[in-house]
Amino acid sequence: MTFTNILKAAAVASTLTLSTFVFAADIDMNADANDVAIKGYDTVAYFTKGKAVEGSSQFTATYKNAIYQFSSAAHRDLFKSNPEKYAPQYGGFCAFGVTMERKFDTDPQAFKIVDNKLYLNLNDKVQQRWLSDTSGFIDSANGLWGDIKTKTDAELEAE
Repeated sequence: MTFTNILKAAAVASTLTLSTFVFAADIDMNADANDVAIKGYDTVAYFTKGKAVEGSSQFTATYKNAIYQFSSAAHRDLFKSNPEKYAPQYGGFCAFGVTMERKFDTDPQAFKIVDNKLYLNLNDKVQQRWLSDTSGFIDSANGLWGDIKTKTDAELEAE
């Protein structure tokens, strides 16, 4: 199976997953039907611990109408003091997907911090492709995000 076919299959799976989402969170945020971002993972932990850590519903903060969960009150407070620093780029959608003008869901384990910014990817296989030219893909995604952030993935797929 070629990488393009893998990505197409992932896009179909992502579209099916995203179609169940209720976008109470801002449309430029990747959140589940309960408005929880990053599948409940602690976004601050990526920076402080260098790994994906599950958050708790005991420690939460809201940003762009999405609910972020944290593993501690200290992480929640760090986030609240500067959410733009800790929130994932592209609203938590797959960084590589944005380069394809799509909004795919992500695997919280498939992450990388580049220039003190958090980037998430659909899965490990997609992340390996993204890592082959991270700076080029970031430049491309940065140029495209403004045009796609206010559209659903279904709208983008139809274009």
